Amino acid sequence: MVILGLLLMLGGALVVLAGLFTADGTAQFLGTDVSAAAVFFFGVAAGVAVLWGFSIMKFGTKRSIQHRRDAKKLNELSRKLDRVESERAEDDTDTREEHRGEHSL
Repeated sequence: MVILGLLLMLGGALVVLAGLFTADGTAQFLGTDVSAAAVFFFGVAAGVAVLWGFSIMKFGTKRSIQHRRDAKKLNELSRKLDRVESERAEDDTDTREEHRGEHSL
């Protein structure tokens, strides 16, 4: 998501820059004569691409951060569960040994 957002932002910025630096006071886009309406629509498309890219990148970043938080929490809970299970297993072993000792008396 972040990469797609960056690509859209880069593409929109390139269209804007190409329109600015290739026009010599005439309506040209990358060496091709274009109408004023086409220049307008190129500008709108470039602006939309930049904004869309930014929003996709923002969404992807939030999702990635949430995924990392969830994974960290899950790992922490897993470690706690493993620790509790090992303590329980040790307690069960101790209890069984105590019962054996009582029976042998």
